[in-house]
Order: sequence, then C-alpha cells, then structure tokens
Amino acid sequence: MHRSPVVDAESFDRILSSMCTEPHPAAREAAERFLASNPGDPATYEEIAELETRAIDLLAGIVDHPDPRTADGYITSGGTEANVQAVRAARNRSDSDDPNVVAPESAHFSFTKAAELLDVELRTVPLDSNLRADTDAVSAAVDADTALVVGVAGSTEYGRVDPIPELSAIADDAGARMHVDAAWGGFVLPFTEHDWSFADAPIDTLTVDPHKFGRAVVPAGGLIARDSTTLDALAVETPYLETYSQATLTGTRSGAGVASAVAVMEELWPDGYRETARRCQRNADWLASELASRGYEVVAPTLPLVASSIPESTIEELRAAGWKISRTARGEVRVVCMPHVTREQLEAFLRDLDRI
Repeated sequence: MHRSPVVDAESFDRILSSMCTEPHPAAREAAERFLASNPGDPATYEEIAELETRAIDLLAGIVDHPDPRTADGYITSGGTEANVQAVRAARNRSDSDDPNVVAPESAHFSFTKAAELLDVELRTVPLDSNLRADTDAVSAAVDADTALVVGVAGSTEYGRVDPIPELSAIADDAGARMHVDAAWGGFVLPFTEHDWSFADAPIDTLTVDPHKFGRAVVPAGGLIARDSTTLDALAVETPYLETYSQATLTGTRSGAGVASAVAVMEELWPDGYRETARRCQRNADWLASELASRGYEVVAPTLPLVASSIPESTIEELRAAGWKISRTARGEVRVVCMPHVTREQLEAFLRDLDRI
C-alpha cells in the first residue's frame, strides 16, 4: 500500500505577517497527551474539564478580572469563535427585535461573520487620526437597539489599542454590553501602560488567544466573561450527555488546546511573557527605525507590529524570495514581531529589501 511521505512542520524562519507563532515545548507536550480528550463532554472527560477551569482561572488573572472566582469562559477554537460568541450572547440578552453591534473599522472580519450568522446589523465606524476607534463616531452610531459595542486592543493591521474606558462608558449609557477583542494583544498588553482590561473598564466579555502570543498550540483561543450570565445566555440543552447543557459554539473539541494553554501559561506567566513582549517590542521599534531611515513611510508601532509603505513590485519580489508577508487594506506591508521573529531574521529581511 502506498503511504504518503511525512511532511515536516512549517518553518517559521521567514514568516513575518502571521499572528500565530511556534508553540512552546511545554505546550506541545501537553497537547499530545490530551489530543483525544473532549472538553465538550466534561462529565466523561473529567481531567480535561478540570484543566479548562484552570485555563480560565489563569486567563482571568492575565486580563485582570476583578474577581477570578466569578470569571467565566472557555477555551475556544480561536478569536473568531470567541467574537462570534460575544455577539451571540449580547444578541440573546438584548430586548430589541432588531439588535445592532457597533464596532470600529479596525475590528476583525470575524464580526462580519458574526453579523451574518446571527442576523445582527453591524455598524462600523471610522477611526481617528491615530487609527483607533473614533469615540464621537461610536456615540453617533449607538441607539436603543445597540446590543454590543466592540473595542479592539491590538488591531490586526496596525496593533492599535482603542480607548476602552471611553467606549465602555458609551456602551453603558446606551444600555449595551461591552466587548474587547484582545485576541492578539492580550499577552502583550499586561506589560504596557494601556487601559484595556477588566481592571480598566466595566467590560462584559474579552477575547484573548493563547495560541498567539501565548504560545499554545493551534487551536486555543479564549473567551473570558465578567460573570456566568454570558455563558447562561449561550447555553443549550444537551439531553443525551451526562451534563445537561452546553454553552460552547462547537460540541466536540480536542483537549489539546486546553491542556497546552494551561501548560504554557503555568510555564511563562508572568516573567517569561514579560521578557518576550519586551524583546518583540524592541524588534518592532528597531525595524520601524530601519525602514524609516531607508525612506519608507512607517506607521509607528504601538505594539510589536510594523506597517510600512513598501511598493507593490517590491512586495512581490520579497515574496518570491520566500518571505511570508501580507498587506493592510491601505497596501502597507505589515510585519508582526511574534516570539519566533528574531533580530537576525529582520536583518536578513532588510538585506533582501535593500538588494531588491
């Protein structure tokens, strides 16, 4: 019988635009142990259910939940699922027959998916001159039917952090819930001065992904809620299981993501993450300076992400040289200085840029 050859894992040597990274060895080991465990059936798979509780406790601490004992949530397949669930919970708790969600133009495309899936109107508002949500525009967009206001803490194109306390105040005045998408930024922001977490504003739900800067295996996202009312709004009956309800979007889930998230957070929080975040920020600041010195326009990095106006023809030649790079909607190259991205890699990238 013919057998397909074993394919080596993707090398991260030239990946510069991905928001995923090489998993930590502890995450890999834990993931392999729990590949066949199903957190969606917690009464049968008790050990992985206990690990998921531990994962939520750890994430609640990372995002400064005011009382980890009341924090609720679960390990999702990623930021998209967490964002969809935040919209779903807000819709389910809304009194409106025609609910809407107000989000900045920088919001992840998962909110477009959520709006289509859940038959909710998505109102996107412009950004200010700093590429953050324009609070005046948000105020103008909300109304009595607004179920959810969205803020982004680490936007995917420019790494910007929206004014979360101000957005939360707008949501509160409108009687809406507040959601923060910190899928990418959540493991970097604790080591900055930004206001973004449960400690900084009365937010209701927050997305934070261990499989990004957290260095867990893919898939391992996270949805953290202020209290159990969010998951109560998501729960459906599961009459044929030993447990009688389920709040997750998917049913059967691999325990790999759950176990890997716990293993790596226990290994790296907080000192390992702090060191990594600061190293990645130094790399981003250095790259921005180097690109600017070559005459390219650069969006100054807030978090470890650099966007620069490199011509399209040059981008294509860089891709032909093997660099995995993507562009913003405006056409800039975006380089995400993830944990796997080293100064040596960035120097090699610049050498190819100079040669081209």
